[in-house]
Amino acid sequence: MQALYQLDVQGDDLLSNLGGFLVENEPNGRIRKLASTWIEQCWQNLAGCDDLISQACIKWSLSRLSPVDKSILRVSVFQLVFCKDIPQKVVINEAIELAKKFSTQQSPSFVNGVLDAVMRKLKEARQEGSPQGAAEADINTK
Repeated sequence: MQALYQLDVQGDDLLSNLGGFLVENEPNGRIRKLASTWIEQCWQNLAGCDDLISQACIKWSLSRLSPVDKSILRVSVFQLVFCKDIPQKVVINEAIELAKKFSTQQSPSFVNGVLDAVMRKLKEARQEGSPQGAAEADINTK
């Protein structure tokens, strides 16, 4: 989440120093490798993640979200779509915990609501295969 925040603020320049950033913030090499993979893949699929977040934030535009909340939502949406081995409820619970730790008092419920809406949309897409519910297919092509 912190690396995605940095990428949002600094742009692609952080990717060239992502290894150094992770070494400074995480002593476990296995966790660094997984984090690096998730960060790079999330950043590559940012447009699709942002589209799903925008669809779920009915009364909020992406530009109005705090950078911290946006980063939490981005990594969580990425995990909901691409990390099939992580239960969706675990992804949402971890996002809520990140919001409690790093964001405002209102953020945990906001993050929960947005991710719940994204999760429902993804379930619809998987069950129905409908064009409107094709959010997962869309994110894979962006």
